Amino acid sequence: MFNLFLTTESTASGAGMLASFLPLVLILVVFYFMLIRPQNKKTKQEAAMRSNLQIGDEVVTYGGIIGIIVSIKDDTLVIETGNERSKIRILRKAVETCLTEHDTEEKK
Repeated sequence: MFNLFLTTESTASGAGMLASFLPLVLILVVFYFMLIRPQNKKTKQEAAMRSNLQIGDEVVTYGGIIGIIVSIKDDTLVIETGNERSKIRILRKAVETCLTEHDTEEKK
């Protein structure tokens, strides 16, 4: 009878611990679906956009420079900006957006 009492008490304390951790687990799940997952999706889309850049695309850098891609190397791009056609060499990861829209049928 003494052993039965200990088993019931330990089961009740285990359920109490589970109930106290349940809100924490729910908060972590909400953070994952509201913050982490969308950020990972956005990062993958940006990486895909940067890998699909082509010569002639109009791009905007994180610094706000708008230009047209003249040449592409491994990690760098040369963009042409302004009326004087000044050329700037930038890193590929400095490109924020590509203003040129490509055919979506080619991507599929």
